[in-house]
Amino acid sequence: MNDVISDIGKDPKGAKKTAMLSMTGYGKGEYKEGGLEIVCEIKTVNNRYLDVSVKAPRVFSGAEELIRTAVREKLTRGHADVFVSFKDKREKPTAFTPDLTLAASYVAAAKTLKAAFPELNDDFTLNALLRCPDVLKQDEAAADGAMTEGLKTALARALDALNEMRGVEGEKLKKDMLSRMDTIEGLVKEISARAPLVAEEYKQKLLTRVKEYLDGVKPDEARLLTEVAVFTDKSNIDEELTRLNSHIAQFRAISEEGIVGRKLDFLVQEFNREANTTCSKSNDLAITRAGLALKNEIEKVREQVQNVE
Repeated sequence: MNDVISDIGKDPKGAKKTAMLSMTGYGKGEYKEGGLEIVCEIKTVNNRYLDVSVKAPRVFSGAEELIRTAVREKLTRGHADVFVSFKDKREKPTAFTPDLTLAASYVAAAKTLKAAFPELNDDFTLNALLRCPDVLKQDEAAADGAMTEGLKTALARALDALNEMRGVEGEKLKKDMLSRMDTIEGLVKEISARAPLVAEEYKQKLLTRVKEYLDGVKPDEARLLTEVAVFTDKSNIDEELTRLNSHIAQFRAISEEGIVGRKLDFLVQEFNREANTTCSKSNDLAITRAGLALKNEIEKVREQVQNVE
């Protein structure tokens, strides 16, 4: 499993063929070096397409596209929430920028007050102006090279941890769905064994009813055979059973390809189509019961497929 997981963490295109990935997972990555601490967390849930949401401090606002690109290299479907936090304990000079417009407003207000109250002492100095709220603003520097590299490292580790969890969950989904394929195959075999008997039973029932109505008169054998032939043609499900067996084989083969969510989703729709037709054409209680059980298993597979990338 570790070998499979290590391949999953690199790239979906490079993942082993047997690795099925869940769209649901969580990963956390950290970078700590030289007083710089960066933490990336990624949470993913089901979604038809890939949707990436980034929540990061303003210092990393210029790195959002970098984050999205890294996520797109690892994921193909699902909604991903990326959370970034950091602590910068490195020694570095602090830069301030004066807000000249605001400072001018404070000075103008001081002059107005001086003119209105000349009897008051004028102690409004430069030092007093510097102490006024928001006159000086601390510059929020953009991420430097070390921060950007630290972000890349933390993000890569988070994505590896995320794909490790998605790989483990994906294998569980794969095992469950293949088990249900075995159940579906058993139901199809049950229906296949029952189907040839339906026409013969219908013929016997029809013959019994005709004899009851005609009261001893020999029925027209040709007409009877025609009725049975029409019934057999209408209730024939050989094509549906053939397609169901083909779908089962395709499902098992596709399950070994890795990124298969969309393919399996389409294939399950075809399963449903054939199961519905089988139930509607069967005209037999035993086949209908097996068909309903078949539809129930297909629905369970469909629910699981919604979780597969």
